[in-house]
Amino acid sequence: MPDSWLGAREDSLRRIAALVAGGAASADVFAAMVREVGYVVGVSLVVVCRYDPDGATATVIGAWSEFPHPFQAGTRWPLDGPTLLFQVLNTGRPARIDDFARIPGTIADAGRKAGFGAAAGAPIIVDGEVWGAMMVNAGRGPVPDRMEERLVAFTELLATAISNTESRAALARLAEEQAALRRVATLVARGVAKEDVFAAVAEEVGRLLPVEYAGLSRYEPGGALSAVAGSGRALDHIPVGSRWTLGGRNVATVVFETGRPARIDSYADLSDPGAATAFREVGVRSAVGTPIVVDGRLWGVMIAGTTAEQPLPADTEARLASFTELLATAIANAESRAGLARLAEEQAALRQVATLVAGGARPEAVFAAVANEVARLLSAEVANVIRYESDDTVTLVASAGDVFPVGSRWRLAGQSNLATLVFETGRPARIDDYADAIGPLAEDMREEGIRSAVGTPIIVEGRLWGLITAGSSREQPLPPDTEARLGSFTELVATAIANTEARAEVGRLVDEQTALRRVATLVAREAPAKQVFAAIAGELASLLGVEATRLFRYEDDGTATVLADVGDRDARVPVGTQVALGGHNVATLIFETQRPARIDNYAEATGPVAALARELGFACFVGAPILVDGNLWGAIIAASRGLAALPADTEMRIEEFARLMATGISNVQTRAEVAASRARIVAASDEARRRVVRDLHDGAQQRLVHTIIVLKLVSRALQREDDSAPRLVAEALAHAKRANVELRDLAHGILPAVLTRGGLRAGVDALASRMPMPVDNHVAVGSLPDSVEATAYFVVAEALTNVAKHARAERAAVTARIEDGTLVVVVSDDGVGGARPDGSGLLGLADRLAVLGGRLRVETLPDGGTLVAAAIPLPD
Repeated sequence: MPDSWLGAREDSLRRIAALVAGGAASADVFAAMVREVGYVVGVSLVVVCRYDPDGATATVIGAWSEFPHPFQAGTRWPLDGPTLLFQVLNTGRPARIDDFARIPGTIADAGRKAGFGAAAGAPIIVDGEVWGAMMVNAGRGPVPDRMEERLVAFTELLATAISNTESRAALARLAEEQAALRRVATLVARGVAKEDVFAAVAEEVGRLLPVEYAGLSRYEPGGALSAVAGSGRALDHIPVGSRWTLGGRNVATVVFETGRPARIDSYADLSDPGAATAFREVGVRSAVGTPIVVDGRLWGVMIAGTTAEQPLPADTEARLASFTELLATAIANAESRAGLARLAEEQAALRQVATLVAGGARPEAVFAAVANEVARLLSAEVANVIRYESDDTVTLVASAGDVFPVGSRWRLAGQSNLATLVFETGRPARIDDYADAIGPLAEDMREEGIRSAVGTPIIVEGRLWGLITAGSSREQPLPPDTEARLGSFTELVATAIANTEARAEVGRLVDEQTALRRVATLVAREAPAKQVFAAIAGELASLLGVEATRLFRYEDDGTATVLADVGDRDARVPVGTQVALGGHNVATLIFETQRPARIDNYAEATGPVAALARELGFACFVGAPILVDGNLWGAIIAASRGLAALPADTEMRIEEFARLMATGISNVQTRAEVAASRARIVAASDEARRRVVRDLHDGAQQRLVHTIIVLKLVSRALQREDDSAPRLVAEALAHAKRANVELRDLAHGILPAVLTRGGLRAGVDALASRMPMPVDNHVAVGSLPDSVEATAYFVVAEALTNVAKHARAERAAVTARIEDGTLVVVVSDDGVGGARPDGSGLLGLADRLAVLGGRLRVETLPDGGTLVAAAIPLPD
């Protein structure tokens, strides 16, 4: 390196260093630097560039040349090829290009057109980062060797100048920023209205950055954005109160979707409506937005926009963040003060309503108070308390705002209305725009000018009872916390309803229990069934408040017989009337399902029972089955002429009477069965005695009379010494023997000796020996009590006799075993089956078993034959 060059470079560096040390402006340093470099190194062009924040472009901040060229100060160049600037940025080291001929990219094209063929450059490193580059060009000739290394001394001096300048600028900016923040913080600390804080922040941001627009916007429910403060030229196009729908690609939407700062460096290509259009109209090219987060929720966004060609600096987001933190504090403080005042007002309103509830006020008074307080607290044009009905309608039970009269009813129709939404979900719901709402209630709301509404469910002891609604005619929807504020009132309403229902329920329960006691007394006194049935029907009609109640007994021929009918004289059905079942009606439904049933509109019912009901003018029926010992016996049915459905608990209340009636019927049947059993036992005993007397008279008694007569003849013959005496003695002996045999047979019919000697197995063997078919004996029991053994024997005897007479069986079997202290005797056959348990023989066995606490079961087997089973408890 020649000494003359080194000397010239040192002189040049000293002059530039003097400028830097004297605190000269960066622009003056850059201008002096490019002149000195051009003079010292002897090149045609010297350019100093700064790399832009996007990393894809570079801006010329100083240039010197002896010839015209395109790289003027302020021009911006894309780094779209392997040019010198691209290489320096990516490597952070000096670089050179000896021939532009084959280098692609915008910068290379411009150099070739200006007649430059080669270039060299070195990076400007500021605080460890590649801040920019110095580039030299020697015209059409080559760049001297090691030229890029010679530039390093100049770029290092440039870096010092830039660092010093940026530090001074940063300190000045920081001081200005802190002063602005202190002014805003003072407003916040003084509790100034948040609207004034918003305006102050917008003014301070617009002055500090500086930008053509600085504004604050709040995110609204339903995906909307509204401007709350602003400053700058764009304010005419984006006035305070402006409202837009979020969506598309713009700063406000990006911040809303991500909750993080966002920037758009070019609004030119955006076609989104709203603020983006307003920005383009005033020439805003780029914008930066930072979120305003209040108590952990995204409240709004602060946006700064500029008309400058260059995007806003990279630190803009951080600088805005300092102000958004103060804004969040101001908003939180304002909301806290407003919240405390609102809470106090709310608590006062709730206390007023709670006093009514605690004092046992009627629900209507509580509903009216709630509607008035809700309308006042929320500044709503209308507040309603609405009850859901069982016929898919809603009834207005209280209202504030004079929009709808109390008692108004609407159908639950359409998917987009509050009543339907709350009914289907059981949760709070809102409609922010009634323009698209569907249904009768929604149509009436639109006609009254209501634009938005919120509703919360009234849950009474776990069931959806109704809802409280608040509606507004203002353009903005009701605040997001409206649902929560309504919730406090719905709890009080639910308590009032529950208290009222509880009092009514207690009264109803007392009436019910009194009625049930009266009927139970009749049952306990063994009153006639007709009197019990009439009493049950009368008590039930009075309790339910219906026009008629009827008791039916189901018959085997598919009909139902009326046993009691209480109600209007002109609508009674005579006791004893039989009506055919079938079709779709309550009596038939109970018969088919053995469960409670209801039909709320008999216009669609079918069958003879339904035709009779319509003829008598009834529209609604509810009934429950009467189950006696687990079997369907009949039904109790309540009828109403009203169009409204009977209450949901009607089935349960009818079932209480059905159970009591079943007990009465069971008692009556038990008494009748006991009396019939006793009569059968007495008749069987009398018949047994008559049979014994008849058998004795016709058999053994006659033989003994003949024996006595013959013995008298023998006595006379012996007195006369007649030769006939031996013959007569033989005849008397024969009569005596016959009498003895007949007496033995008679005793065998009562209880065979083989049973008393050999037990049940021997008795079954004896019976089997007289059967016309084989009988398998599987008796596996030992000694039994006499009464049990005799009863078991007669069960087997009667069953085998029936097999022999009726079954046409080829084989039979007898089994006896002891299970859990019970003797189980089973007689089965492979005959034709069809044995009836109500036959006289089997009925007699059932009676005999009942004396010992036993049971008789008779079945026809699926594959043919009959099974007779007896269970006899053994004494301890």
